[in-house]
Amino acid sequence: MPKLEPERSLWLEPLVEDPFGHRISYLRVSVTDRCNERCRYCMPEEEQAWFAKDETLSYDELLRTVRVGATLGIKKVRVTGGEPLTRPGVAGFCADLAQIPGIEDIGISTNGTLLAKLEDGVTMAERLVKAGVRTANISLDSLDREIYKRTTSRDLLPRVMEGIDAAIAAGFQSIKFNCVLMKGQTERELPALIDFAREKKALLRFIELMPVSTQDVLSEDNFLPIATAKKLVEQTAGELTPLPEFRTNGPAAYHLIPATGQRIGFIGAMTNLHFCENCDKLRLTCDGKLRPCLGSYLEFDLRSVMRGGCSDADLAAFFQNVVARKPKEHDFRHNYQPNRRMIAIGG
Repeated sequence: MPKLEPERSLWLEPLVEDPFGHRISYLRVSVTDRCNERCRYCMPEEEQAWFAKDETLSYDELLRTVRVGATLGIKKVRVTGGEPLTRPGVAGFCADLAQIPGIEDIGISTNGTLLAKLEDGVTMAERLVKAGVRTANISLDSLDREIYKRTTSRDLLPRVMEGIDAAIAAGFQSIKFNCVLMKGQTERELPALIDFAREKKALLRFIELMPVSTQDVLSEDNFLPIATAKKLVEQTAGELTPLPEFRTNGPAAYHLIPATGQRIGFIGAMTNLHFCENCDKLRLTCDGKLRPCLGSYLEFDLRSVMRGGCSDADLAAFFQNVVARKPKEHDFRHNYQPNRRMIAIGG
């Protein structure tokens, strides 16, 4: 674990900026490493070693971290997992996040299987919206039940469909579907996924496989680049129009389907050489490691510092030191060998 030495000159500034001029305003907060699915690009089917309860940050510890981050310029928080909705009390946690001064945008990333879950006649999606969650990113790799089951090792697509409808009914300001591109699978589903997203008035993003959990996902048999996916889309939807000015809270490059007016996005960490140029985020794992980049081994032990009795000023200095070590770009294209599975980092 890299050791952080104090750099007093860094944390006197009120806003966090990395060495390459990126203003850091976005924190992805993992609340759990647990998940009710086993996506083959994310985690193994069996023998996953879960964090013990005392290894996972409490909600109070997570809230304190975000509160200090907000004083340094963090404005956007995305709650992730594992599957974040498997942790009890997550809606209340989101409500507490919404009360932190400076936090302007709260989102959640979910597989959608628990969004329709009822408690006292209220869906989880409704509780999240009431708590102040504005956006929901829902994983959706297939609309075919058998393919979905094979991809996730769980027969939960009907529950995902219920969750999507619950999210729409709850009134999130934005709903996005995230589809991980997989060669031999996604190609034939592209038109159906696009039509489904248009029907549900959701933004659809296609995401290249990344070697986060395992290096072998990038084999010739699995990897489907965004350029190929874009060409396949154009075969049925017509030529796409780039939308360079349209941005959301992430690195997606959006295009317009002129015939329908629908926007779709492409996220190409492996093939887009400019992927990291506008990165404004940090990641906090559920076991308290602050990571300046998803595709880097760098992570710093915030939990030990916090539980060691640090002041808020010490925690602010810790943030600044992590940002000062943010790399210019990820290491995925350089024979990256994962040291954690995605489930333990946060989606």
